[in-house]
Amino acid sequence: MAFSGALTLTDLNDFITPSQACIKPVDQVLPKTEGNQAGSASNEIRIDHSGSYYEVDDAASIAGPTNPGKKLEQAQISLNDCLACSGCITSAESVLITLQSHNEVLNFLSSNAAANLASRKVPVVSIAPQSLASLAASISSSSSIPITPRQMLHRLRVFCKDVLGFAHVFDTNFARHVVLREHVKEFAERQEKHRMKDQDVESEGGMALPMLASACPGWICYAEKAHPEMLPFIARTKSPQQVMGTLVKHWMGTKWGKQPNEIYHVSVMPCYDKKLEASRADFYNEVYSTRDVDCVITTGEMQLLAQEKGWDLSVPVPDENLHPSLTASSKDVAEVSFPELMVHSGSSSGSYLQSIIEHIRCTSSTPLSLHVKQIRNADYEEFVLKRAAAPDAEDEVVFKGAKCYGFRNLQNVVRKVGKENGVRVGTGAAGRLKGRAAVLKRGRRDQAMSLEKGYDYVEVMACPGGCVNGGGQAKPPDNTGAAGDVEGYSRDWEESGVSLEDVSRPLAAKWGNKEWTKQVENVYWRDLFTPAASLEMKNHRMTNSGEKEVAGCGSEIRNEIVMMADRLMIDITDDLYHNMGSGPQHNLFRTNYQAVESEVVGLAVRW
Repeated sequence: MAFSGALTLTDLNDFITPSQACIKPVDQVLPKTEGNQAGSASNEIRIDHSGSYYEVDDAASIAGPTNPGKKLEQAQISLNDCLACSGCITSAESVLITLQSHNEVLNFLSSNAAANLASRKVPVVSIAPQSLASLAASISSSSSIPITPRQMLHRLRVFCKDVLGFAHVFDTNFARHVVLREHVKEFAERQEKHRMKDQDVESEGGMALPMLASACPGWICYAEKAHPEMLPFIARTKSPQQVMGTLVKHWMGTKWGKQPNEIYHVSVMPCYDKKLEASRADFYNEVYSTRDVDCVITTGEMQLLAQEKGWDLSVPVPDENLHPSLTASSKDVAEVSFPELMVHSGSSSGSYLQSIIEHIRCTSSTPLSLHVKQIRNADYEEFVLKRAAAPDAEDEVVFKGAKCYGFRNLQNVVRKVGKENGVRVGTGAAGRLKGRAAVLKRGRRDQAMSLEKGYDYVEVMACPGGCVNGGGQAKPPDNTGAAGDVEGYSRDWEESGVSLEDVSRPLAAKWGNKEWTKQVENVYWRDLFTPAASLEMKNHRMTNSGEKEVAGCGSEIRNEIVMMADRLMIDITDDLYHNMGSGPQHNLFRTNYQAVESEVVGLAVRW
């Protein structure tokens, strides 16, 4: 199977642990030979200098190297060999890397340019802010002048339009702004229903608390395969990538006079799992036979694309530092666009937890204090909002949330949520409750646990460090952590028997390098607005609370960019609801999940 040019085997390391069923048995029937003693070998495997494998029988072995023997073929692994056992996440869906790659984008652009004018599609590309930060950090590492994500966006816009032939280039930050508003709305709905009746984790409506973030496709894939009991807790709000697909194909397409199938939408993302997300059946429009996102390429693939086309991203372009006008009207078809590079205070993985915390603080009638506690490491932190009580009483806990990045921390959160809600955790990689003994052991702590408030919300991301450390990001330069091994220890590679082609260049840093992740994180926040605002819901309609005074929210509420974005979002929602027919308005930006039942039992594998 041919993989993306930006992918190497060392990148496929975001697994928890391989299970027995993940190993593919290989049957090779050899012809029977006579005269051999029981247990004796009639052939051997020989490896030449190029790494090729040869099967050599006894006669050929005696004859020496003049008879190399029969060359063995390499094993071919495809998605058909995946047993959906939850032993791995990304590599199991690796076939999508072939179907969605930068070569597919080039093939489409080439065929689209050669097509007649009537049948041409409008090519659009949307770029994630984490990808912009990764590329900017990569360029800045070899330059004396630091590059900002805004500069990188403008350089990529010129490259994509002038060289590749895209008609429109956007960032996905406005789509995330819409997602955060919808996310807060859904959380408020769950809170209200949670107050009205007892929690029902089997509800089709997905109204269980705590609400778990839904923007990470690696986490969604893991939950569907290994922990379907967690699906009612996962937010139904779409990810920014898929909301951007809705905005481009259904709202902007209308402004351009195009149907959804007349637009080719490419997204640039920091994660390979985004390819899987775009291929979900929920995001396929059967009426127009098209997907909301036609192709997903990673940050590394975009960088490779620029290299193949001979485009130097370190070279400035005109007006790359110019901030866009804040007065552009969404009604002007020629100038239809989105606010550029909106960033919300919080985390570089989307600020989902922070948006809910800000909403609660802004809508609270009394001041709330925020307390942050690190549980295991910087990737697992708890955030607690408390209301001051009487001098002799403890402060009231109003909200308790957590930020959880990486599968190791995620497993602990899954167990914690299961225990707090009386849900039996599945037998996936996150562990299991072992019968009555586990129930009795847990029962002895029920009284103590009942005194502690459980989580209301958890921001979940599969990658350690969050989205800036996605597996599809640009690789760190050779001089970042290059003198050490994957565990961070310094190594003399020549003394260890490792031969380097160029001794002046040590081994390149691998994916997950913490120092490099910090650099990308710092670049992410460079030269960007950080507005914060909250929406009120009135009769299931969104209204901009930034247009009035809200006690305790500060001057950021009245930020002009936020107000413009909120007004535009309301216009877009009304237009989409009118154009896409009847039905609940919130379904425009929400989706559903389905449990994946494995039909394979590891013990049934024939070895």
